[in-house]
Amino acid sequence: MWLPPALLLLILPGCFSIQGPASVRGPEKGSLTVQCRYDPKWKNYVKWWCKGAVWSSCQILVRTTGSQWEKDRVSIRDNQRDLFITVTMKELRRDDQDIYWCGIQRQGTDLGVSIKVNIDPEGTVITSSENLLSRTIASSHGGLSSGSNIRTHYVLLVFVKVPILLILVGAILWLKGPPGVPEEQWEQPLYMYLSSDLTAVTAP
Repeated sequence: MWLPPALLLLILPGCFSIQGPASVRGPEKGSLTVQCRYDPKWKNYVKWWCKGAVWSSCQILVRTTGSQWEKDRVSIRDNQRDLFITVTMKELRRDDQDIYWCGIQRQGTDLGVSIKVNIDPEGTVITSSENLLSRTIASSHGGLSSGSNIRTHYVLLVFVKVPILLILVGAILWLKGPPGVPEEQWEQPLYMYLSSDLTAVTAP
């Protein structure tokens, strides 16, 4: 029988009562940490970490008997003040890759949320999406800086260099002075101008 996704969520054990990441990853021979949050009403209940894709038959690796417990390479700590449990897996091996569950022990069916644990083989170089995004942002910032430099140079050209050039041209023209009457014209006798004026008046 087909059920809407909303109803499927409601029948999952621990849906909304305990929440964790969909998946985590860690390097081979390294370690990883998982945090799962739970509702306040489950504060004083026992919490556990279980391995196996099938909920009903998964193997409980460690459970809280107090605030913290460690067994083999796995530890679990219950932070009842902030309402989350922390699971740490150390000395990771490739066969640690599997489906795990953060769980809460209670009467009846326990509550839990599934988490996919991925193990990267030793020597694997991983480029995270955050690093790719950082490089993209850095490149865009570099492009913006180049554009800003071009705009700054244009502003300096218009508002600083051009006025200075105009001032220099004006100073040169002022030093040269206005165009004067040729010296030869000043050397001619005054009577030549008077006689030419009289001729112009007496002419019919």
